[in-house]
Amino acid sequence: MQNAEIADALTELATLYELDGAVRYRVLAYREAARVIRQSPVSVAELAREGRATELPGVGKTLETKIAALLDDGEIPAAAKLKAKFPPSLIEVTLIPGLGAKTARRLYDEAGIESLDGLREAAEDGKLRDLKGLGERAEQNILAALERLATEGPAERLLLSEVLPVAEQLAETLRAHPASEAVTVAGSARRWAETCKDVDLIATASDPAALAGTLSEHPLAATAGSSGSSGARIVTHNGVKVDLRIVAPEAYGNLLQHFTGSKEHNVELRERAVRMGLSVSEHGILEAESGESARYATEAEVYERLGLAYVEPELREGRGEIAAAERGELPELVEVGDLRGDLHCHTTLSDGKSSLAEMAQAAQDRGYEYLAVTDHSATHGFGDHVTADDLRRRIEEVAELNQKLGTEDFRVLAGSEVNIQTDGSPDYPDELLAELDWAIGSVHTSFRISRAEMTKRIVAAVEHPLLDCIGHLTGRLIGRREGYEVDVEKVFEAAAANGTMIEINANPNRRDLRESHATLAADAGVWICVNTDAHRAASLEFIGYGIATARRAWLTADQIANTRGWKQFSGMRKRAK
Repeated sequence: MQNAEIADALTELATLYELDGAVRYRVLAYREAARVIRQSPVSVAELAREGRATELPGVGKTLETKIAALLDDGEIPAAAKLKAKFPPSLIEVTLIPGLGAKTARRLYDEAGIESLDGLREAAEDGKLRDLKGLGERAEQNILAALERLATEGPAERLLLSEVLPVAEQLAETLRAHPASEAVTVAGSARRWAETCKDVDLIATASDPAALAGTLSEHPLAATAGSSGSSGARIVTHNGVKVDLRIVAPEAYGNLLQHFTGSKEHNVELRERAVRMGLSVSEHGILEAESGESARYATEAEVYERLGLAYVEPELREGRGEIAAAERGELPELVEVGDLRGDLHCHTTLSDGKSSLAEMAQAAQDRGYEYLAVTDHSATHGFGDHVTADDLRRRIEEVAELNQKLGTEDFRVLAGSEVNIQTDGSPDYPDELLAELDWAIGSVHTSFRISRAEMTKRIVAAVEHPLLDCIGHLTGRLIGRREGYEVDVEKVFEAAAANGTMIEINANPNRRDLRESHATLAADAGVWICVNTDAHRAASLEFIGYGIATARRAWLTADQIANTRGWKQFSGMRKRAK
């Protein structure tokens, strides 16, 4: 049994527990274990058989016993027992974005809805809008989600953060092989898309068959398909499909360009080639009149032959990049190394896993000049609450830490991630907010309000003189929760007028602002911050996902506020003006 199958079973059990009203922490424990197992590079089934599954973070003896039962009987006994309490089809209802197990249980109890067909019928008949917490907009969203499910089928794409580490590990192994000449991760992973369906690896080798065999025999491979001089195919333990394509060095650029560009990008490229009397494909560029074909070792040569400047992988989405490349107007995109600080992170004071000192040290290790510590405020909605007195003590702790560090090259900022209440006000008094170096406002409660109400709420927060930035603007969780309805253009207009920054949240589950919104914000003259929302020191590395979103939004370093050093950035804060 593959890791993905074990993870699916534990996720299902977590959903069943939630339907049954289990305590939140029990549900989260099973979901976290499922995540760890899905991403494990080794076979969890083998670990469980050897009594070693507890070596995985978050997997205790009880969970190991459940995994063993799943391997032996094909089902977890606790799941079988809970399935007898609910219609099996009710689990499908929980998969609709924006619903979840609690809402599905309420729909079952209050309206007798136990299947997707029943949900569709109720939404079409307008029977959901009178249920507390739903409404007409929710009905429309549910019908749209059901339509996508009917036309596209269940989502098979994985978060980039689940795929990219696997792709990079495989690529590094192949690069280390004596026969390897070049190996590059291609596809949507190279474009840093939010999700990926599979992994494409493009390579050249002095002994292609040997390199292909290395992939087939890799410890990450759960199953292996055909392998030969042209490449190999495997499926990893966490369910990622991997295709390795091996080509002659002189055609490497052609193949890499083809398997990196999106469908839309490559269609536009082919259409341009036809207008030039050419035909472009992964095999080369053919002149229609002479019949001569040319192959290129680099992607830059492919674009040059078509009269274009080199297009960075993140831009290859068919969104005007080819026309810009023809005009020589592609932007110089922001890079991770441009950032001078991170303005959104959490510690053990709220729901973080690392201490204040540990977060500060990790930021210093990254070469940052500043780190804003922004633990959740008093009405965050779940988890530990930071009272006003707690925050005052944290301000003192930050001052003491900065004195202890004794350096002008790095400083910790005393901050807070405050909850934007339904009237748009922060949940700390202004006199306390005024003592902070930085305050970021986010919506964490009362999502289910109208678009107009949510827009009014966030605009009010944008206009507050002591909220420097708005965090994860739409509240989405990719593949799990649609963002709430908000008029982003009105928010950006207000942000530009009030000097309020807007965040690109780099957490790979969020990436919020999404790239289209980030483009709109920058075009409106809003300063963008790219932050990790890190809840542990290691998660400061998530910054790459936020920078990827900024790059996919065509943003330059000049448009990102925290590419400035502290002296310049400090004066850009709203509270400093």
